[in-house]
Amino acid sequence: MTARRYRDAHGIPHLRADDHGSLAFAQGRVTALDRAWQIEVERHRSQGTSASFLGTEALAWDSFARRARLDDTARRCHAALGPATAGWVGHYVDGVNAGLAAGAARAPEFTATGLAPGRWQPWTPLALWLTHHVLFAGFGTKLWREHVARRLGPQAAGLFTVDGHVTSGSNGWLLTADRTAGGAALIAGDPHRFIEAPGIYQQIRLACPEYDVLGFAVPGIPGIAHFGHAGGVAWAITNASADYQDGYAERLRRRGDRVEAYGPDGWRPAHRHVETIEVAGADPVEVEVIETDRGPLVAGGPDDDAAVTVSLRYPPRVTGDLGFAVLPELLRARTVGDVDAALDGWVEPVNVVLAADTAGGLLHRVAGRVPLRDPDNGRRVVPAWDARHAWQGWHTMPKAPVDQVAVMANARGIATALGVEFAPPHRADRIRQLLDAATDWRPERMAAVHTDTYLAAAGPLLELLAGLEGLGPAPAGLRERLLAWDRRMAADSVDAAAFADLRAAVARRLAAHPALAALAEPPAYPEVFRPWLALLPRVGYAILPLLHADLPGLDRAALLREALDEVAAAGDTRRWGERHRLAPWRALPDPAAPPGPQLSGDHDCVLATSSVPGVTDLCLRGPAARYVWDLGRREESRWVVPLGATGAGPHRADQLPLWVRGDLIQVTCDWDRLIEEHDA
Repeated sequence: MTARRYRDAHGIPHLRADDHGSLAFAQGRVTALDRAWQIEVERHRSQGTSASFLGTEALAWDSFARRARLDDTARRCHAALGPATAGWVGHYVDGVNAGLAAGAARAPEFTATGLAPGRWQPWTPLALWLTHHVLFAGFGTKLWREHVARRLGPQAAGLFTVDGHVTSGSNGWLLTADRTAGGAALIAGDPHRFIEAPGIYQQIRLACPEYDVLGFAVPGIPGIAHFGHAGGVAWAITNASADYQDGYAERLRRRGDRVEAYGPDGWRPAHRHVETIEVAGADPVEVEVIETDRGPLVAGGPDDDAAVTVSLRYPPRVTGDLGFAVLPELLRARTVGDVDAALDGWVEPVNVVLAADTAGGLLHRVAGRVPLRDPDNGRRVVPAWDARHAWQGWHTMPKAPVDQVAVMANARGIATALGVEFAPPHRADRIRQLLDAATDWRPERMAAVHTDTYLAAAGPLLELLAGLEGLGPAPAGLRERLLAWDRRMAADSVDAAAFADLRAAVARRLAAHPALAALAEPPAYPEVFRPWLALLPRVGYAILPLLHADLPGLDRAALLREALDEVAAAGDTRRWGERHRLAPWRALPDPAAPPGPQLSGDHDCVLATSSVPGVTDLCLRGPAARYVWDLGRREESRWVVPLGATGAGPHRADQLPLWVRGDLIQVTCDWDRLIEEHDA
C-alpha cells in the first residue's frame, strides 16, 4: 500500500495515498504511532479488560462494559457492514496493527504498567466508538430521576431539570456569506467533553485522488466523523441532547443455571453467562452477564428487586447498526446535499449538524436514530412488563432553514421533540448576541466568541441577593461587590472567584437541607453511574430551580444570608484562575504532576470550562477542540486542541498555551510547506 506521511510545525499528520484503502491503512498506522497508549487503553476498556493493567480503579468500568455487551455489540455491527465499508475499516485496523509496536516503544506508559501492545480485531474501531458514546445520552439521568421519584415522590422528579452537565457545553455556529468579510460561509465552534490526556480529538488530513479532507478524527476510528473540511464542503456537530436510550426495571428469576425475565408476554428465558475480569494486584472478579428481550442488564440481578435491576436498551444493540457506512461517505462528500444524504444513515450519538458548501448550500439538521415510544420512557426507568413502553419505530430527523446565522449549543431548538433535558439557553443566546455585533466576520476574529466569559446564569442568583435584609457590614460589602461585578468569569477576577464561592456555599446548604435528606444516600446502582447519582453535584447545577421550588421548610432568604456570611467571613482574595485549573483525565494518573494552567470560564459561559459547583473548582470538562472552517479559503481555517497532536514526544502538549489563551493555529494546506516523515 502506497502512502506518504507529512507533518506540520505542530506535528499534525497530513497523509497522502494513491487510493482510499491505502489511506485508511496510513491513518490507522499514524494513529498507532502517535496514540498507541491511548487507543490500547480504549481497546481494553471496550473489552472490559482494562483492570488487568490499571488495577481495581478500572474494575467498575470493566464490569459495565461486560454487562452492557459492548464488544459483542461491536461484533454484531461489524458483521452487518457492507463489504466496501468492512474492507475500509479492515485497512485501518491493519494499519493500527502495523504501527502498534513502534508506537508503544515511544510511550512510557507501556513500560510503567507492563502492558504489551495487543492485536486489533476487525470490529475494534466499532467497539471504541460504542465505548465513547454508550453513556453519552443521559441514561444515568433517568436513574437519578427514578431515585428522586422513589425518595421524594413522582412530583419531585423534575426538581433538578437543568443542564445535563455530564455531556453538554458544546458550541457551534454558522455564518452565511453575507455575514462574513470573505464572502463565503464560516462554521466555527468547540466540542466539549471531559478533557483527556491525550485528547479525544486528533487533528489530521486525509488525501487521495477521491478526496482531500482535514478535520478532527477520534483516535482508533477511521475517517473524520464530526468536524471536517473537504474543500468544497465543511461540517460540524454538537450533541443534540436527544433521548434515545431506555432503562427498564426488570423482574428476574432463576431456574437452575438459567434466568428468566418477566415481560409483556410473561416469563421468557434471558441470555446468561459468566465472565471473569482479571485485576492487577487483586483477585479475579466474576461478572454475571444477563440480557433480556429489552437489552443487557447493567444494574442489579435476579437476586435484587426491580428497583435496582435495570436493563439498557440502545439502538446499536437493537438494530446491529452503528452507522459506520456514513464515515467513508462523509469523506467523499462534495456538497451539502452529499453530507445530508450521508447523515441519513447516522446512528449515535445523536447530533445537531451544521454544514455549508462553496456553492452557497447550507444545512441545519439532526442526525441519528431516536426511537418512538411512550413519553414516560424519556423521564424514568419504566416497567419491562408493560407493553406500553416498547419501541414503536423511529423519529424522522428534523431540519431547519438557515437565515444568516445558525447556532447550536445543546439547548432547545431543532431537537426539542427528541429530548427531555437540554442545556439552558445562556450559551446559545450569548453566541447570537456576539455574532449580531458585526457583519464582516473573519476566521481570526472567532476566538473572541470561543473565549467569551460572560456568565448570564449568574444574574438570577445575584438578583436574589439584592432583596436581602439584616446583613452585617462584611456581607453587605460583598453583596455590593457582586452586584457591581461585570459577570465575567475571568481568570484574573477576584469577584468571579467570590461568586463561585457563594454558589458553592448555597449548593452545600441546599444539599444538606432536610427536604433533600432522602437523596443523600445514592441508590444501589453500580459505581460507573455515580457521576449521575451524587446529590451535591446535582444541587450545584440546579441551584436556581431548587431555590424557587416549594421545598418544605426552606427559608430561602436565611439560606442566602448564611452563605453570604460564610463567604464574607472567609475573606478569600484569590483570583478565579488560581483555583479554576485544568485537570485532565489520565488513564495512568501522575500524582507528581504540577497543577494545570489557570483558566477563565465556567459551565454556562461560551467558554464552558466546567467544574462541579460545591465540589471542586478544578476544570474537568472543557473545549476538547476549537475550529473555524472557512468555505471561501480553506487555508484560512483554524484549529487547536487542549494538549497536542501526539501522546508522547515534543508535540504531546505544545498546543496547550495556545488553547489556554484562546489562540488558533492556521491550517496548512500547501503540501510544500509540510515536512515528509520517513520511518527510521
